[in-house]
Amino acid sequence: MIPKIPYLDLPAQMRGIRQEIDAVIARTLDNCSFCLGPDVAQFEKDFARFCGAEHCVAFNSGTSALHVAMLLLNVGRGDEVITTPSSFVATSWAISYVGAKPVYVDVDDATFNLDPALVERAITPRTRALLPVHLYGHPADLDPLLAIARKHKLPLVEDAAQAHAAKYKGKMVGTFGEIACFSFYPGKNLGAYGEGGALLTNNAAYAARARALREHGSTQRYYHDEVGFNYRMEGIQGAVLGVKLKFLNDWTRERRRVAHRYHELLAGTPLQLPREAGCAESAYHLYVVRHPRRDELKQYLETNGVGCALHYPLPLHLQKCYAHLGHQPGSFPVAEKIARECLSLPIYPELTDAQIQRVVEVIRDFFKKG
Repeated sequence: MIPKIPYLDLPAQMRGIRQEIDAVIARTLDNCSFCLGPDVAQFEKDFARFCGAEHCVAFNSGTSALHVAMLLLNVGRGDEVITTPSSFVATSWAISYVGAKPVYVDVDDATFNLDPALVERAITPRTRALLPVHLYGHPADLDPLLAIARKHKLPLVEDAAQAHAAKYKGKMVGTFGEIACFSFYPGKNLGAYGEGGALLTNNAAYAARARALREHGSTQRYYHDEVGFNYRMEGIQGAVLGVKLKFLNDWTRERRRVAHRYHELLAGTPLQLPREAGCAESAYHLYVVRHPRRDELKQYLETNGVGCALHYPLPLHLQKCYAHLGHQPGSFPVAEKIARECLSLPIYPELTDAQIQRVVEVIRDFFKKG
């Protein structure tokens, strides 16, 4: 019997670091540092250094970090933020949470990221920020986006939730905009053992206010300068992330190995393969292929023991929660086409060459059978 290939294999990653993970969790329990605490503080320093940022503020999720980013920029009711319809919904939630309107712009067909050529025409007097996403671990084309931001005096926030260790023109993403936000959801390239997120910035005032907002708007216990939130990272997550960060460069290299092997073995198939822009070094959080018969291919892979997933089957502008924005099918045709055709194949550092070849074998068999 041919072994099944899981879409994501977190146990395989855990096995290699289990002893070290157990030790830091035990230390955190012994110290009773359950909310924030020394492990979170150390991770903040280490992650800021890793990305090349001056300040890192840890949160209980990437969604919380994005919400606070909007608050730091004083985005509020009646304002607009330009972003992408091809992303997880949390990108737009952050805008909605502060009463602002997400203004969508279509994406590039090759990289799935915000198309800079379409951004400027979406700017209005109500626009307060640009919020591109480094989707699937591939950096957005930042130079033209930053040029537009400067021209119109708009801050740019990087949604780097999927892009840990990705590089744009040789530099880690996360320090190009005013603020960057990361997620440490367990399935991410750098994942916690629960929820987690972070906000990076080189602005000391933003960092100080972010720390207050994540702790009920307080800089001194029981004194609250503004309405805040319980967005604190748990101590155990800081400890886990501190261990895993040491392996992130190696894991990223292995993800790129897997992606390049897929490139080689899937060349010549009817699939549209992910393309890496010349300015970018993708972290390959996901390896997303495209084909009009996506649903049939997905079912065939799963029937033959190969895990796969959809990221994302319905773009944000067509979600029921955003029906009030008035978009219709055809509003953003590239994003809609990607949603109909996208399929995420297994990709993780522990994926073996034999497993990769098995995935490719099943895909080739699907197309041979017509």
